[in-house]
Amino acid sequence: MKLKHVNTGLFVATLAVCAYIIVAPFMPAALFWFEAHTTDRLRQLSADLHLPAGNIQATPSDNRLVIPSMLLNTPINEGSTLAALRTGPWRRPNGSTPDKGGNTVIAGHRFTYTNPRGIFYYLDKIHVGDEIGIFWQGKRYVYKVTSTETVPPTDVAIEAPTKNAQLTLYTCTPLWLPKNRLVVIAQLEKSS
Repeated sequence: MKLKHVNTGLFVATLAVCAYIIVAPFMPAALFWFEAHTTDRLRQLSADLHLPAGNIQATPSDNRLVIPSMLLNTPINEGSTLAALRTGPWRRPNGSTPDKGGNTVIAGHRFTYTNPRGIFYYLDKIHVGDEIGIFWQGKRYVYKVTSTETVPPTDVAIEAPTKNAQLTLYTCTPLWLPKNRLVVIAQLEKSS
């Protein structure tokens, strides 16, 4: 009788794990749709990029990445190893910073089973003309997306220095078989 309960428990646990593995990749898309259609978050994030200089709301105390079209407002991780990538967007140490101009490069995971909403899960929602904001050391930088492309992981040119102030975001793609990189490039529009 006890073994029957153990077998039933193991069967239920196995079904739960399998269901999670199957459903987890779809959860972020459903949550994004729900949040985009039931809140004013998109409008608020867009407004935050255009608040007058000196406004307390517009100047967070940490370095942040704000992408309204992704409903994203998150701290930027710094670090010299890949460990920084595990907890959010990682500013690549070989790239520039917004205050120095050049190519600021930020990478992020698209999907992980330990945190189903990878920080750049919605990077494919960004389109040419969208705005991206970075709050860096008390200053706001607003970029406009000029291109999105897919490149092989061996294409290191996306991290190359540039003369103009540029933001490069990238993640793995496609979602189910991440063999390439989805790259978003944006040019600096204004800073305050």
